[in-house]
Amino acid sequence: MSAMSALRSAAATLVLGASVACAANPRPGVGVVYVGNRPPVARVEVISVRPGPAHVWIGGYWAWSARDYVWVPGRWEVPRAGFRRWESGHWEHGRRGWFWVDGRWR
Repeated sequence: MSAMSALRSAAATLVLGASVACAANPRPGVGVVYVGNRPPVARVEVISVRPGPAHVWIGGYWAWSARDYVWVPGRWEVPRAGFRRWESGHWEHGRRGWFWVDGRWR
């Protein structure tokens, strides 16, 4: 194995390891925005008719938009290959304020 191949392999391993660590521990990291005030209570949404048997409902949520929370409405999605269940994103409170943990497919 050449030095360049070994370097590429090591870099790929680091990237993969970091990806797995982030997926396993959805805690804030670099670039996370902390918000001082609690997000509003989630809205009650009227869920439309499922467009097809494979579709999964992704509920709406409050997102931070530099100065205030904005509602992002729910939607139907077809799961990505190899995934079945949607784990909803949510707001958590830490020492520096509120931060968003992204939803993900499982």
